[in-house]
Amino acid sequence: MWAMAQRLGVSGSGLAPRWTAIPLRLIIGYGFMEHGVAKLGRGVDGFAHILQAIGMPFSSLLAWATVLIEIGGGLAILLGAFVALASIPMAIVLLVAIFTVHLPNGFSSIKLQSFGPDGAHFGQPGYECDMLYLAGLAALVLGGAGPLSVDRLIMRRMGSTASRG
Repeated sequence: MWAMAQRLGVSGSGLAPRWTAIPLRLIIGYGFMEHGVAKLGRGVDGFAHILQAIGMPFSSLLAWATVLIEIGGGLAILLGAFVALASIPMAIVLLVAIFTVHLPNGFSSIKLQSFGPDGAHFGQPGYECDMLYLAGLAALVLGGAGPLSVDRLIMRRMGSTASRG
């Protein structure tokens, strides 16, 4: 079984590790952008009212900052651009969401309460998805943005410039 995994390139060595960042970048980047665009589409003022209701100071400023971090940070992750830098404010947004909204709801993000003629009814989500996003960001910071990334392109250009200088 181990030999077959190695031949397929899914072992801990070979081609696979270099490409593992791409699916992480795609889902994390898209997920953050989707959340930011949804807040923008529903109106940032509505999100600011939610922040004010949970006791956050400067709710309008924080609402706009969150939207910009989600859209801009999501795009940076998607492109593999400045991943370590972009991950910092993104992680802060996730931690704030965990400690102000999701923590009282427990870990699980899926809380099936009932199922009726109009479908499933779910309770408030816990902090599971936020933790998955944090783990994904940590993996990208520790392992790098991978191939087909702006970060890789910058490193190559810096390397070729250093060897000429």
